Amino acid sequence: MACCILGIESSCDDTSAAVLRDGWLLSNVIASQDVHKAFGGVVPELASRAHEQNIVPVVSEALSRAGIAREDLSAIAFTRGPGLLGSLLVGSSFAKALSLSLDIPMVMVNHLQGHLLANFVKQEGAENRAPAFPYLCLLVSGGNSQIVRVDSPLEFEILGQTIDDAVGEAFDKCSKMLGLGYPGGPVIDRLARQGDPERFHFAKPHLPGLDYSFSGIKTSLLYFVRDEMAKDPSFLENNKEDLCASFQKTLIDILMDKLVKAARQTGIREITIGGGVSANSGLRERLVREGERRRWNTYLPEFKFTTDNAAMIAIAGYYRYLAGERCPMDIAPVSRMADF
Repeated sequence: MACCILGIESSCDDTSAAVLRDGWLLSNVIASQDVHKAFGGVVPELASRAHEQNIVPVVSEALSRAGIAREDLSAIAFTRGPGLLGSLLVGSSFAKALSLSLDIPMVMVNHLQGHLLANFVKQEGAENRAPAFPYLCLLVSGGNSQIVRVDSPLEFEILGQTIDDAVGEAFDKCSKMLGLGYPGGPVIDRLARQGDPERFHFAKPHLPGLDYSFSGIKTSLLYFVRDEMAKDPSFLENNKEDLCASFQKTLIDILMDKLVKAARQTGIREITIGGGVSANSGLRERLVREGERRRWNTYLPEFKFTTDNAAMIAIAGYYRYLAGERCPMDIAPVSRMADF
């Protein structure tokens, strides 16, 4: 009998639903929220209200595109956390209601595990490359910067993580500092392609081990631009492409230095990336180059699986469902999760 999983993702400002049959993707629907751009960041209350409006039509559309009825579902996988509590509450409440109405079990998923397993979503007509266990994943997003060792779909170990800001926060905050808009990552990536990454140099942290820090580079950029603007008020406008290219290269250098160190320490050559920042073209190109140089087997998630999406929640839930995991109706969403 086929195992059909409905995945529901609502951790931040994207409402998403996906259907998988035996690990194969049948549909993946995402409703994004443009209202936050005017505020330079996600407004939690507005996000939760938009989820309430979007959740029913998004799930309905996912089932329609998949060509299955609600009664064909085996289980519902939903994001329990981490994320915005109000947004998570909408997704988890809907999952509970649908679970009760269909009399099928629920499986809770850690949002970050979804990113770690995104490469395992199988698609018709795709190459469907997935890393062998164990592998290392550089998990980079607006809220997380981690190097994670993945030993199985249910076994994860954090080898290193940021001690302050995540790399996605560094992109967003520095984009705002330069007056480039929100979200900052895509804007800086686009401008960086037109600039010289060797033009300017910014301070890099020197942390022992595999942990990251991204607070210092923001300060370095702020003071540098302030001093240059004092000498030439048009400096920023005339040099924004080179500033973005140099800033982005510094962030990528910081990320890759630790990843190379982790691969050397563990002896693992199966390497992948995940999370919203894994869509960055500079990071993707750098990973491929390092992989060729160091004889890694590298895996890049498709762009549609880098941002928050329910397909990755469904695949993580699929493995947990097969392992016999179920969650009770009184389970509550959490904004933070201590570990995997």
